Amino acid sequence: MTRSTDWQRVSRGHPCPVCGKPDWCVFVGPHDAPEAAICARVESPKRIGEAGWLHRLRPSMTAWPRWRSTIRRAVKLVEDGKGAPDFAKLADTWRLALDSPKLIDLATRLGVTPRSLYRLRVGWAAEHRAWTFPMLDPTGRVLGIRLRVPSGRKLSVRGGREGLFTPEGLSPGGDLYVCEGPTDTAALLDLDLDTVGRPSCTGGATHLVALAQRLRPARAVIVADDDGPGQDGAQRLASTLRAYVPDVRTITPPSPHKDARAWKRAGATRADVLAAVDAAQPVVLRVTSRRRRKARCCGARR
Repeated sequence: MTRSTDWQRVSRGHPCPVCGKPDWCVFVGPHDAPEAAICARVESPKRIGEAGWLHRLRPSMTAWPRWRSTIRRAVKLVEDGKGAPDFAKLADTWRLALDSPKLIDLATRLGVTPRSLYRLRVGWAAEHRAWTFPMLDPTGRVLGIRLRVPSGRKLSVRGGREGLFTPEGLSPGGDLYVCEGPTDTAALLDLDLDTVGRPSCTGGATHLVALAQRLRPARAVIVADDDGPGQDGAQRLASTLRAYVPDVRTITPPSPHKDARAWKRAGATRADVLAAVDAAQPVVLRVTSRRRRKARCCGARR
């Protein structure tokens, strides 16, 4: 019987009760009625470091202070990966295993160039029959590996964590483009735009802040997917990055193109993207003084 303090990794048989995915998240309680979960994808008011967001799933869950020690154990479970593989070594091994026909096959399927895929350190895992995309932290350390099978289905190597799809050769001090996923990143790299990919429409914000602090871009451009989650995630990220980048803008590929890769495949050029950026309004950083707000309230009462 599972004790209420035993945090468990999600799996295919017992996916995350919040996002429904079989990896990265942890939960506590019985499989059929978990008490709480730390989800790496779906946000809540309580962020638990890099592990994700805490979701209380049952009203009977005890008060927050009594859960602090068990939360620490859950974070350690996520970070340690319970004997997770050496992802840097795996990424290098699979990159060396990728031959030219496999690289060209993927580039043709996606409508991007082999050069951009190579900059993203793409590889081939024969044992999974899938192309591999490493996910990095802002210092270049490999945190996890995304898999893409020929059918287009996306998976991740068990034990890893979310990171950024960061290409080789990013230039500091210029414009930095941010999009969702490695294939959109490759599409914008084809247009000679310095681009980094976030792992999902809500993930990677902390890593992107650290990367911005390292590269110090003059402008950050978020290329949002043309759907509700993509738009919401882009707006939240823009507000976060504005505290670290002097000029932050958000653009969306014109309808009916749902994302950057579809836009590029339809014939979008570098000039088209730059025109959309120039037409976008910079994000305004709003700072509210608590003292001033309190003074207004007091004045209103009088």
